[in-house]
Amino acid sequence: MADTTMNVLLVRNSSGSGPGRLAPWLREAGLAVTELPGGSAPDSPAGFAAVVLLGGGFLPDADAHAPWLPAQRALARRCAADGVPLLGVCLGAQVLALATGGAVTGAHGRPERGSHTVVRRPEAAGDPLLAGLPEAFPVIQNHRDQITALPPGAVHLAQSADCPVQAFRVGARAWGVQFHPEVGAERLADWDEAALADAGLDLAALRTAALAAEPDARRAARRLVANFAAVVREAVQPVAGQRR
Repeated sequence: MADTTMNVLLVRNSSGSGPGRLAPWLREAGLAVTELPGGSAPDSPAGFAAVVLLGGGFLPDADAHAPWLPAQRALARRCAADGVPLLGVCLGAQVLALATGGAVTGAHGRPERGSHTVVRRPEAAGDPLLAGLPEAFPVIQNHRDQITALPPGAVHLAQSADCPVQAFRVGARAWGVQFHPEVGAERLADWDEAALADAGLDLAALRTAALAAEPDARRAARRLVANFAAVVREAVQPVAGQRR
């Protein structure tokens, strides 16, 4: 049973970008999960043990399209400043980067769709989120925008061939990952075949590659989520002999 003091706020920024397997995995790890749409999410993590910011098909400063983004950037800043565990996924990673002094550029570089390999950087040694993951592991990607400058003092943790910033940490417990640990190869069944063809991509080939990589991708994603859950538990548990 989840300890209600270990309640994770999960912010859904788009109806098409849900929590997938992330929410049940967090619950299996003993955490409670409260899911809110972006427009209902607070600008502070008060009352929550951790925060997860999910993806969406827009830039992290597209305030006219998503008027809740200023509050979400404030939420990310406060998590990073106060040491509240935060995991930003895709757009969520870009929100964290922008909120803490980095830069995000729209339609930058080569888009990543389907299964791609992410490689840990030397700086990832000892990082709690990526602990125990292989040096290179497959993930599902679905983005055309990129983080083009990390925030001051951020630790660059992982990269891919087409996107230099795949994972980073701000402060002690705020992470952003450009890839999607919350979804598996089955998500590609919902993708728009015609739109991908217009971009020169073959959806059938993308599905085949993603299915082949799924066992390794699932193991890596599950380890990452378990690591994040461990960080949350450690952050909320009082240090022996001290009051929190």
